[in-house]
This record gives sequence, structure tokens and C-alpha cells, in this order.
Amino acid sequence: MTSLFFILRITLATMLTYIIATAILVENFLRYIFGNTEGFFVIVGALLASAVITNAFSHVRRVRLIAGAVNAGTLSSRQRRQIEIPFEAGEVFDMIDAAIRELPGSEVVESARDSLQVQARVRRAAPYTHTGLPRMRLLGFLEPRPNQILATVTPNGEAGSVTLICEPARNAWTDWFLVDHGSNLENAEAVTRALTRRVAQRRRGEQAEARQTVTEKELTVAKLSLLHAQVEPHFLYNTLASAQLLTRSDPVRADEMLGNLILYLRHSLPRTEQAMSTLGTELERARAYLDILKIRMGARLNLQIEVPQYLRQAELPPMMLQTLVENAIKHGLEPKSGGGTIWIMARSGDGTVIVTVADDGKGFSDDGAGTGNGLRNVRERLRLTYGNAAAFAIVANFPDGVTATITVPDSTAQGVSYG
Repeated sequence: MTSLFFILRITLATMLTYIIATAILVENFLRYIFGNTEGFFVIVGALLASAVITNAFSHVRRVRLIAGAVNAGTLSSRQRRQIEIPFEAGEVFDMIDAAIRELPGSEVVESARDSLQVQARVRRAAPYTHTGLPRMRLLGFLEPRPNQILATVTPNGEAGSVTLICEPARNAWTDWFLVDHGSNLENAEAVTRALTRRVAQRRRGEQAEARQTVTEKELTVAKLSLLHAQVEPHFLYNTLASAQLLTRSDPVRADEMLGNLILYLRHSLPRTEQAMSTLGTELERARAYLDILKIRMGARLNLQIEVPQYLRQAELPPMMLQTLVENAIKHGLEPKSGGGTIWIMARSGDGTVIVTVADDGKGFSDDGAGTGNGLRNVRERLRLTYGNAAAFAIVANFPDGVTATITVPDSTAQGVSYG
């Protein structure tokens, strides 16, 4: 019924106009010049009606091919779409501008980024007039005219709303007589598909990045679990050997060393249920480790800890403080004949917790340098856990040694947990 009504509307509008024009011409001019011309105009009117009906029927059939359904919306020569895209308005503008420029037949495209508008002229194909058959010049008004597209992006918070208008480049009243053979429906659908494809492509990119980040995080967690599960063999053997010797000469110190080893091992066991630790827990682990070394190294190792009690509940990735302490021992104090001091300090400022491990050992040198895997692991874990909200710096200490500083968001002040 919709198709029939559309064809009848086009035909009636055209024939009514023809009849009125013919009546005026016949009465005022043609009868005076040629005499009786009623039969001629009846034949022309019949041919015109046939051409209009054929053209309207072709439009209906083409719309059905494009849209798969025929209704008032699809039959219209002027198409409007409201498209919501979940990206910032500037990104949405770039998408719609590119989609229109890549449209087949796009000839003139004018875009204004400040006003978030794109205007374009699109050459229109004529699927049913360029058939190779002779065309009646009488129907020259049916020749295809260019279509035009107007796209406006309206910011909507973190999203952008696109108003897309595709229409013939002619006055609206001509729609009573002329059809576009579904070309503007094609343009509207093509631009919508292009936007959908670009949004999907962007989503796939984001998902790929997310999967990569998850993979990197899982790899780092696996490395951390391995780090938890293993205790350096040399450290364990040396500690047990030292404890065995002390049981004969100084049982009290041997008991103290074994107690610190037990505490260190307890904190070093993997805890899969908890992704984050606290500064206090990590400090206990580091303190147990350093107390063991202090018994072994004697006066060659001094320890100074300056960590306020209120900061000990601040969240910190596990084993991170331990890595810095072990680096200070292995590459700073052990290679130095006279040993030295390790400082562990923490302070808060501007919503962050700043943890520093410093030593006055050998400092940066080829002899004291390790593989750097521990520090790379610290940087990578900070990036995966906090993004750009954390920082890590390692610089030379004055006059000797190295200072390593970790800056992380203060979870006690912000009430935010990371994991």
C-alpha cells in the first residue's frame, strides 16, 4: 500500500500540474495558433503519465533492493540519521569527515572543525537513465542532479552525536514530481556503515591494547610469584651456615638469625589472594633480611629506618622495597671493603607516598653493576599497577652510593586501592 500510494502521489501531482498547464496554454495560445490540439495533448499526457509511473516504480524497486523494505522513511528522497558515537566530539568529527570524503562520487567537501560541520556535494549515478537506449529530451528534467550531505557533530559529554542529512541539491517542493532512485538512502546507509566500521576498528584496537596490557600484567605477576617462591640460594645457604656456626659459639645470636630468617621466609611466601601489600609488611621483610645480613657482616653494615607509623598502612606492590634493598646490598655495600649504611625512608606529599632506599656504597660502576632486571621489573610493575600516577628514579648519592626513590599514590589519603 505504501508503494502504491507513493506512485499514485507522484503521478497525480505530475498530471495535475500538466493538466493545469495544458489548459492554460490551450486556451490562451496554442488553440489560437494551431487550432484544435486536444488529441495531441491527450497523447502527450498519456506518455508523460507512463514515464512518471515507470520512473516512480523504478524508484520503489530500487529502494526495496537497497533497504529490503519499503516504507515512508525509505522512499523519501531526503534522509536523516541521528548517530550516537561514544567518543569525544573531535574524534567523531574526524570519523565523519573521513567517511564522507571516501564516499563514491564525493566531489566537493567543505569541513569546519571549529563548528564541527561537514558539507559535501556527491555526484549521483542514474541507474535507470543511462541504459544505452535513446532518451526522450522531453524528459530531460528527470536527469540526475547532484546530492548533498550535511553532517553536524554535537558534543554530548564524553560522546558525540552526529546529525546526518542526505538530500537532493534542489528545492523540497520538487519531491512531489522527482525521485532520486534511492541514491540518498544509499549515501546515508554508506556513511552509517563507515562510521560503524571505524568505531568497531577503534574498539578492536582498544581491546587489543587491553589484552596486551593484561598479558603483560599476568607475565609480571608470574615473575613476581616466582620471585616470591624462590629465595636466593646463596643467601639461604650462607644464612644457614652462619646460624650453624653460631649455635656453637653464640647460641643467642644464632637464635636471633634463625628467627629473622623465619620472618623473612614467612613474608616471602606467595599470597595469591592479595595483589597489593603494605609499606609496613614490606618493611618487616626488608628489616628481617637486613638483620640477618647485619649478623653476618657485623660492623660493616649499618641500618637507619625513618618511616612514620601512619604511612605503614599505605599500599605498596609486594617485593618492590625488597628489590631496592637487595640491590643496595649486592651492588653497593658488599663490593665495598668497609661496608656502609642503608637508609630506608618514607614520607607523604601531595597525595603520594615517597619511599627512598639509599646507600653510601660503591655507587654506579662497571664492577658493581648487575643485569638491571630487578630495576626493570620495578618500573614495569609500577606502570602496570598505577599507569602514569607512579614514578621511579635512581640517582647517584652524595658523596658515595646510590639513591632509589619510588613515588606511588597514597591509598590511605585517597581511599583508593590498586591491584
